[in-house]
Amino acid sequence: MVKISVIKFNIVTFAAQNIRIESSMNTYQKNRIQKNRIAVATFFFVNGFLYANWTARLPELQRFLGLSNTLLGALLLISAMGAVISMPFAGWLTTRFGSDKTTPIAGLLFVAMVPLLVISPDWRIASVFFFLIGMSAGTLDVSMNNQAVFVERAYAKPIMSSFHAVFSIGMAIGAGVGALFAKYQWVLFHHLALLAMFGLIALSMASFFMVKQEVSSAKPINESDSNETQSGDASQPKSFLKLPAKAVLPLGLIAFCGMTGEGAMADWSAIFMSKVVGNTDFFSALAFGTFGVAMTIGRLLGDYATEKLGKHRLMTYNSVLAFVGLLLPLVFPFTWITLLGFFFIGLGLATVVPIVYSTAGNTPGVSPGEGIAMATTIGYAGFFVGPPIIGFMADEFGLRAGLLFALSLFGVMGVLVRKLRE
Repeated sequence: MVKISVIKFNIVTFAAQNIRIESSMNTYQKNRIQKNRIAVATFFFVNGFLYANWTARLPELQRFLGLSNTLLGALLLISAMGAVISMPFAGWLTTRFGSDKTTPIAGLLFVAMVPLLVISPDWRIASVFFFLIGMSAGTLDVSMNNQAVFVERAYAKPIMSSFHAVFSIGMAIGAGVGALFAKYQWVLFHHLALLAMFGLIALSMASFFMVKQEVSSAKPINESDSNETQSGDASQPKSFLKLPAKAVLPLGLIAFCGMTGEGAMADWSAIFMSKVVGNTDFFSALAFGTFGVAMTIGRLLGDYATEKLGKHRLMTYNSVLAFVGLLLPLVFPFTWITLLGFFFIGLGLATVVPIVYSTAGNTPGVSPGEGIAMATTIGYAGFFVGPPIIGFMADEFGLRAGLLFALSLFGVMGVLVRKLRE
């Protein structure tokens, strides 16, 4: 009896020790995942913060370099081209070497390029820096979203929208900080160099907490319990010049529709409020501000909504909301109706890109990096195609007619979401 009691005692003790060890491992894993999330969010924040700072002072940069409006527009186009060109290559890099390596490198290069824009002696050298900052930003976009997909997998629930909300918050704070530096007439190089130092320190610290990725399987090491597998073709890319996978193409087209809408709001919302509605500069500025606030709110609530409604249902509702939001001011161009409509558009478009990236990064048979790169490249094309088409239609038929192009894309987005569900 004594021996049996001792055996029972040892079994109970061993079980208790195992429970404590398992509990300790769970606590360690949770802490590690939380650090991963904070680290990846830091990249999103710094990206938005620095981008807003240098774009907020573009007028001063234009005067400093003696650029005409045409030349400035050309430089911005060169930067955008650099971003789009880099994205397929970034997808290949993240799959070949791991996004835990490409994200810090791209982030640090992006931060380092920001103050270099100011020391250019002329527009020719500036065009090189604009192209390089575009390439680093495009690579960072793909890489950090790849990391976000891995963190989301580890959490086993939707959290992608929260990363994009952090980006939006970074942009809002960055725009405010940039305005303060401009108000107190800080030397442009000193302003950007100071913030670049902040970015370098923040990203260097965050780099130690990236999700470790096995290059052979294009999956994170600390997610070994996942049942998802990658095909050999997906995990061993032979070339970065690939046509979009059939499963990713509809996602890219949805991103195209959404990003064209975002570009339309950025470029034309204030002008619509001024010329069509006929309002003061205050309300014209408030137009895009209303859209931006709604985008941030939508992204902060996006993960909760995705978990409760599901991706397809939420995307369907968002397509309808964006469509109705733009239809309202086109039919009833009055101040408060227009502001309400722009708010609806912001809510409707808020989760489009996060959901597309999350879905593309989890597409079977395609590595996360390549899936995100494909969807991002197609989506960013909306920033090229949208503004000139809307501008041409606005010149020929009026701005209300021009924005019908964006309205039609919101309708197409709803159809594509429905097709995906089927």
